[in-house]
Amino acid sequence: MRTSLRLGLMAMAAMLGGSDLASAQAPKIKLGYAKCAHCLPMSLIPGMAKGVEVEATGFNSGNDVLTALVSKSIDVAQVTYLHYITALDKGFDVVAVSGQINGGSECLSSAKLNLPAEDWATFKTTVAKAKSDGQPLKVAASRGNAQDIHMRGAFLKQGVDPNKDIQFINIPNPSDHLAALQRGEVDMICSVEPFASQIRLAGAGKHFVLPYEQAAGNLTNLIVTRSDVIAGQRAGVQGVVSAVVELDNKLIADKAPWVEVINKLTGLDKNVATEALKNASPDPAIHRSQTLAIAAMMRDLKYISKDVSAEAAKNMDYSFLEQATGKAKNDLGY
Repeated sequence: MRTSLRLGLMAMAAMLGGSDLASAQAPKIKLGYAKCAHCLPMSLIPGMAKGVEVEATGFNSGNDVLTALVSKSIDVAQVTYLHYITALDKGFDVVAVSGQINGGSECLSSAKLNLPAEDWATFKTTVAKAKSDGQPLKVAASRGNAQDIHMRGAFLKQGVDPNKDIQFINIPNPSDHLAALQRGEVDMICSVEPFASQIRLAGAGKHFVLPYEQAAGNLTNLIVTRSDVIAGQRAGVQGVVSAVVELDNKLIADKAPWVEVINKLTGLDKNVATEALKNASPDPAIHRSQTLAIAAMMRDLKYISKDVSAEAAKNMDYSFLEQATGKAKNDLGY
């Protein structure tokens, strides 16, 4: 009996030791994401990732997430296609490994502007008059975020130069957009969900356009990492990408967890969250041709200093998506 007990204890110890060893050997990834409707589902990744221990941190904006990635405070980042291009322009080491969720941008006008929805002709007339009067329209966004570029590209396509015809107001934290419109500090704002829906439902601003008629279309979120992370923690990156693909599939089928996480992490009413999701599309693909068009548009807008098309194409690694989905890269946006 003593022998059996001793063998049993030894077996249990071996099992526990093996478990500890497996835990110690599991890759650990620090993940960063922004606080917006289509970004917040990333907070669910730690509970879904298999074979990797993920620590997820929310940041106020995509700019903050990108800064954390390039400074090596985090390993994998949810940013935007626009941040990806900006980072390459600055010579940063970033590699795109997955899409995530697109959409989430809306331009809203103040009540005093009395601007009809979707009426570009009236908008252009209003812009021209305000400029000639020496009081150009004040248009706000969070500089460097997808909504800023979506807005600038849409304006430029309509013949409105965002660098010359309006006065751009930078409001870094999207949660401050509502108050800026309420106080009459800006005439229009291009905000991100769920804050855009919050503005609309609160009556602080009126829908003008979803600014997707430009090179970026509705492309928004991108999952990026660094080449040193891929070299040293490939299994960890794979675990994150596989979880993103699984999460996207679940959100396409059922938006309830999405509404819950927005409500939990922002404190916004579930009605606001539900409204916000009308302007969001889960999509793990990396859209190569549109990314190159975005790079050209950003150069035209003088948002970047040089042509980074070659770097943008080179720094897309589809291998993680291919493994996660079982599809070839030509079916994943290449």
